[in-house]
Amino acid sequence: MHGMPTALRLVLQIFIGVVIFGSALGKSLDLSGFVEVLRTYQAFPDFALWPLALAVTGFEFVLGVWLLSGWRLQTSALVALGLNAGYVVWMTISLLRGLELSNCGCFGVFFPQPLRWYSPLEDLVLVAMCYALSRYATARTGNASSSLNSSSAV
Repeated sequence: MHGMPTALRLVLQIFIGVVIFGSALGKSLDLSGFVEVLRTYQAFPDFALWPLALAVTGFEFVLGVWLLSGWRLQTSALVALGLNAGYVVWMTISLLRGLELSNCGCFGVFFPQPLRWYSPLEDLVLVAMCYALSRYATARTGNASSSLNSSSAV
């Protein structure tokens, strides 16, 4: 079989989509709590905290649904890769700044996770999963289009 088995692609697609959607859900259940988490990063002016919280949460909701829908899977996987890579950079910089946070904000205030030295590594795993999903979507698209081309030539 060429590329990743369909079952594995589906597992990756659902897992990544649910994690991102769940992250947005956790943040949205107490948006003011998420704003307070953003404040602990000491990186944004107060006037920007609410718009940032709304933008991050809304973006994650849309991306989670997009991944779960399977529409333009390669693109959604690459967008998710970019999001998680951004989180890796953000957490690494925060750790290098010496911040000790009891809640990184990944899932809002209802499932608090402290910012630890291995927190960026967790997101790197998601980056790798997104990359694998995007590669499969590319291979699948390539195979599908070559199948269409060969059947139309017959």
